[in-house]
Amino acid sequence: MDAVDHLNVDVDRLEPCYDFYRETLDLELLRPPADFRGEHAMLRAGETVVTLAQTGRAENWDEGGIDHPLDKAHLAFETDRDSYESLIDDLDGQFPKQGPYDWGAFEGFYFLDPDGNLLEVVTYEPPADERTRPLLTHDDVE
Repeated sequence: MDAVDHLNVDVDRLEPCYDFYRETLDLELLRPPADFRGEHAMLRAGETVVTLAQTGRAENWDEGGIDHPLDKAHLAFETDRDSYESLIDDLDGQFPKQGPYDWGAFEGFYFLDPDGNLLEVVTYEPPADERTRPLLTHDDVE
């Protein structure tokens, strides 16, 4: 295998998820919902295509359903430090132990899309200044 070509994300409500992935996550639009016969949209993160598919089978997690983000599979997006910090500011408080996490070579922060799919944003860039948030580690999983 050379790369991951695309990922499909199940959503229950395409429009709010479409807005979230385009506006909040700033993914590049490839094909809007109007291009499809079914309820789909295609976006790109780097070289990987993310397709939102309105299937009615979204995870629908909420703050009561997550003890720790490592309990469930997720999609992770890489970004620069400024975008990473901005997403943390915008999406913090959804559930306990969202992060940020010290994963060694990078930091990660977990969050939910509007239909409860678990996502992560990571950055490989160190902070420019002193950290304002404590970093969790794998030991904080318990």
